[in-house]
Amino acid sequence: MPLPPNQIVALMVAVSFAAGLNVYATVATLGLMSHTRYLDLPPSLHLLSNWGVIAAALVLFGVSFFVDKIPALDLVWNALHTFIRVPLAALLAFQATASLSPAEQLAATLAGGAIAFIAHGGKTAIRAAVTPSPEPFSNIALSLVEDSLAIFLTWLSTWKPYIAAAIAFICILITLILIRFVFRALRALRHRRKHAVPA
Repeated sequence: MPLPPNQIVALMVAVSFAAGLNVYATVATLGLMSHTRYLDLPPSLHLLSNWGVIAAALVLFGVSFFVDKIPALDLVWNALHTFIRVPLAALLAFQATASLSPAEQLAATLAGGAIAFIAHGGKTAIRAAVTPSPEPFSNIALSLVEDSLAIFLTWLSTWKPYIAAAIAFICILITLILIRFVFRALRALRHRRKHAVPA
């Protein structure tokens, strides 16, 4: 049974945040759920249930799973994915809201891209703060949490879209606070190094 417009918007919010964390995990989860008839996607998103799309998403998720856990390399990987996660999240939002009016669809598309950008920006900022740590475990733990959250939010959005959207909004607020904290901490560190007196 197709979702009503309000639930589609709620699903879009949660999926956009998930895509900002890991777009390949998000697409693969949606595709598998649709292919197994667990989820009735809007007609405009039926392409996601194609085995070719699912297989490509799973392969790229596998690559991302390993690369994203290697310190320094994960920063390059995340920087490059600014041009992948955000546009794909906006495209998913555009396609998911095809049944809405053009103005509502445009607003949903912009919101989807913005939500994904916040999630992606928070992920990248936190990684920039953690990567200099000499031990690799913090990177691995962060990556596992991000991957798990992306899959969980995507799954939950198809079952309880309003709860998933509420969790996404809470994550957005936390992410914005963390971004501000990380940038202030990095600025303070740079200031201390600049004014450090040589021994």
